[in-house]
Amino acid sequence: MSYKQLLDHLWSDYSDRNPQAKKIHQLFLSQGEAVQNDHIALRTFNDPRVNIEKLSQFFLDYGFEEKGEYHFTEKKLFAKHFEHQDPLAPRVFISELLTEQFSPRLQKTAKECVDSIPTLLFSSETLLSSGASWMPSYSTYKSLLQESEYAAWMYAFGYCANHFTVNVNALKGFGQLQEVNDFLEKNGFALNLSGGSIKGTPDEYLEQSSTLADKIDVLFKEGTYRIPFCYYEFAKRYPLPNGKLYSGFVATSADKIFESTNSR
Repeated sequence: MSYKQLLDHLWSDYSDRNPQAKKIHQLFLSQGEAVQNDHIALRTFNDPRVNIEKLSQFFLDYGFEEKGEYHFTEKKLFAKHFEHQDPLAPRVFISELLTEQFSPRLQKTAKECVDSIPTLLFSSETLLSSGASWMPSYSTYKSLLQESEYAAWMYAFGYCANHFTVNVNALKGFGQLQEVNDFLEKNGFALNLSGGSIKGTPDEYLEQSSTLADKIDVLFKEGTYRIPFCYYEFAKRYPLPNGKLYSGFVATSADKIFESTNSR
C-alpha cells in the first residue's frame, strides 16, 4: 500500500460515515473545483500502545517526516504534525489526550478502551480506521463529557479520521476563506463560531474555519443516541517572508477547531 492508498482509505471511511463532508465535497466539484486536501487529523490517547509515536509510524514508513509540535494546556492535549516530500501530499496532524492529567475514572476508561483493541491491530494500518473495539456506555460518555469533550469523542468513536481539510489555496473560484464560509452558509452548513468563524490571520500565515460536526446515530449499551461525529475543515495559507507558504499550524487556532465536535 502507498501513502495515497492509505489516505484514500481513510477518506472513504470518513466520508461514508460523515454525509456532510461528502455533500460539501460534491458541492465544490459541481463548481468545477478539483479539491485538494491540506491535512488530515487523527485523535488518540497517550497510551504507549496507541500514542502519537505509535500512530505516526504508519506515516513515517511512507516517507513522512515530523515537522512541528503543539501544546494545548487547557484541553490537556499534545500534538505533532508530519509532512511528505511530495508537495501534493496532505499534512498529517495527530493529537493525543494527556490522560494522566485527568481523574482516575477517565484514566481507567481510556486504559480499558485500549486494552480491548485486538493485539494484531497495534501493528496494522487498519488500526487507523478500526473505530471503537469496545461497546461504549452512554452514561460513561456523558460522564466523560464533563471532563473532556475530546475524551468523550474518542470513547464513542475510537480510531478514524477526525477531519479532512480543503486546501483553499488550490481552489480556483474562492480567493478568500470568507468566500468559502459564505458559500457553505448559503448552502445550509453551520460553521464552528468558537473564536470567530475564521481562526487565525494573514499575519499568522494561516486562516482556518470548519463546519460544526454532524450528529450521527451511535449504538451504546443503553440504546442508540445521536451525538456529534466529524467535521470538515478549510485552510488558507499565506507566504512567509521567504516566499514559501507557511506549512505549520497555529496552536491558538487549532484549539478552537477542536471544539467543532463539542456537544454543547
